Amino acid sequence: MKRIFLLAVLGLTLNSCSEATEIDKAKDFQKEQNKFFADSNTSPLVKDALKSFDGLDFFPIDEAYIVIGTLKRTPDEKPFEMPTTTHQKHLYVKYANVTFTLEGRTHTVELYKSLKDLKGTTSQLFLPFSDLSSGGSTYGGGRYLDLEIPEGDQITLNFNKAYNPYCAYNPKYSCPIPPDQNFIKADIQAGEKTYQYTR
Repeated sequence: MKRIFLLAVLGLTLNSCSEATEIDKAKDFQKEQNKFFADSNTSPLVKDALKSFDGLDFFPIDEAYIVIGTLKRTPDEKPFEMPTTTHQKHLYVKYANVTFTLEGRTHTVELYKSLKDLKGTTSQLFLPFSDLSSGGSTYGGGRYLDLEIPEGDQITLNFNKAYNPYCAYNPKYSCPIPPDQNFIKADIQAGEKTYQYTR
């Protein structure tokens, strides 16, 4: 009985540590984003906006938007052209479906891998999505989330790290448009907010 109690306490501690780690990752992400945008060598901002840039607008980091999803890989998918905000097309392949619970509802979205990464050059997955906040408190064209391929069939979705496509800041960029199947019927008040440039 004592052993079971200790294991239960250990499990709670590990979960707490995991959540804390994800919160720290979100904080680090926001710092890196601001650093990236403030640097004239890397920033997607137009020159006038860069001059007055004092940081991106993020929602407060919220544990409610850190969820564990179940991954179902789709190994037989063929590459396709994902529509973008310009005439350009970006090549991706569907890597998996991921199902998760958020705001009391079950959602399933598709994860993609860039065609450039098919040879295993990176372990990164791409989740372009829109949600009920799109066009209001967040960018109308949807947002993105970068994920690492897990070893098993569970994956952490930390929506506090959701970011806007570059075309939200500068129209010269060509940005993938989130597909209809990646509309999440939840008001995701996490990650980057709508960018508003004022002169």
